[in-house]
Amino acid sequence: MPLPKDAMLLRIYLGENEKSGHEPLYEAVVMKARTMHLAGATVLRGPLGFGHSGHVHTAKILRLSEDLPMVIEIVDVEEKLRSFLDAIGDLVTSTLVTLEKVQVLQYGPHRNGETP
Repeated sequence: MPLPKDAMLLRIYLGENEKSGHEPLYEAVVMKARTMHLAGATVLRGPLGFGHSGHVHTAKILRLSEDLPMVIEIVDVEEKLRSFLDAIGDLVTSTLVTLEKVQVLQYGPHRNGETP
């Protein structure tokens, strides 16, 4: 099913070491997005960042960090993303979560809205 041109981008900022039970939190969030049939999810690992604590996490050789910043990005319609946020509310209690409007220019093998 194609995404509409006007969609939303959900970003969840978290640390690499955050857990959901015994699995990394980012994996739990992505697997939940998959089970809820969202359009897709991508996890990005950052080489440098800081959050509300002000502590800098870096991948520099001399200061290896085991808790690098991670960002999960998911694009879908607002209604599905809000339902998803309700479903993962207990998992992402100490993370930064943002939602913004985006224009989908392409999704899949054809330009958005075009038929093969």
